[in-house]
Amino acid sequence: MTFKELQLIEPVLQALSKEGYTTPTPVQAQSIPAILERRDLLGCAQTGTGKTAAFTLPLLQLMFEEKQQTRPAHPQLHTLILTPTRELAIQIGESIAAYGRYLPLKHHVVFGGVPQQAQVNAIKKGLDIIVATPGRLLDLMQQGVVSLSSIKYFVLDEADRMLDMGFVQDVKRIIAHLPHQKQTLFFSATMPTEIKHLASILLRNPVKVEVTPVSSTAEMIQQSVYYVEKHHKQSLLLELLKDGSIETLLVFTQMKHAADKLCKQLQKAGINAEAIHGNKSQNARQAALKNFKNRKTRVLVATDIAARGIDIDELTHVLNYELPNVPETYVHRIGRTGRAGADGTAFSFCDWSEKTFLTDIQKLINKQIPVVKGHEFDVPSMHAVTTPAASGSSTFRNFSSQMRRPRGRTFTQR
Repeated sequence: MTFKELQLIEPVLQALSKEGYTTPTPVQAQSIPAILERRDLLGCAQTGTGKTAAFTLPLLQLMFEEKQQTRPAHPQLHTLILTPTRELAIQIGESIAAYGRYLPLKHHVVFGGVPQQAQVNAIKKGLDIIVATPGRLLDLMQQGVVSLSSIKYFVLDEADRMLDMGFVQDVKRIIAHLPHQKQTLFFSATMPTEIKHLASILLRNPVKVEVTPVSSTAEMIQQSVYYVEKHHKQSLLLELLKDGSIETLLVFTQMKHAADKLCKQLQKAGINAEAIHGNKSQNARQAALKNFKNRKTRVLVATDIAARGIDIDELTHVLNYELPNVPETYVHRIGRTGRAGADGTAFSFCDWSEKTFLTDIQKLINKQIPVVKGHEFDVPSMHAVTTPAASGSSTFRNFSSQMRRPRGRTFTQR
């Protein structure tokens, strides 16, 4: 199937061609026709499946066709896309700019952590689409800067992440200001009880699209785990980074201070590294992401603020420097690599205190993660209390050689 077969209009197809996209992902192939039919949609899809394009492309088309018919003198705010993080909001904004480059539609991204004046000015000039995080949008609504009375299309993205971050009440307050008659697109990687309840309130006879359940990790991602004492993790990481095939590495820690500390240690060792977490200013976070995407920075150390929704082309390696205590987070973390059909490598460090986390992760993904044995900092006693898949074990040298494989150009569908 091609995008043309999904009945997308020529200006959108031209934009997709310029981006290098020809074949829709499963979530796009299922969602786009339903949205073009003006149906509400309930999408259960994790990041990396192309869901941003799945809702952005048809909404751009619907808004353009409506504008051609009504020919309003000024832009009218008809679409609200609500998303949990600043990074994801910016990414969605970039997608709208790319896919709508040949359409006369204006959009702006609204988020906290930066002065609001530029956002206020953009809104006052007139917008067709607003992409927002809950907190800043509520602030602007309370100030009388934004009215949602004319919204015809509402997208709630990463709904379960909204729950995790404590935004559900803010979301409900925003929903209360939306018109009753509207088309609603609801996306969530998981469906806990509260999210199911929210979906039942918002959606009217929705089309259901389910792609890649959260418990499944991409088949193209090569996973492995290193048993290592906590105080040896830094040394093991430096040893791994001697492998030149690791051109870029996204490293996850649990805490902000741990990310900063590791970043400084890597810089001291001569590794070009930056850190990204919630205490960093918005400008600093965006600069770090830009440097990493442009490969000016080799290692980006992040907390779970980057575990979902961050789209980095051709990221080949992810490291769980510290294992997450929520197993679903592991899936989202390693999902930063192996996107859009590309190969990826995800390896994890596990000390004694994290063995329970590893067990929970393997239970969720229904897979025994291969253990790398025989490396310099291996802890043989940890192997005695686990039963790794016999075919999964490898030596440090073998694992390194597996990572040296040719890569072709791929395109990540946002």
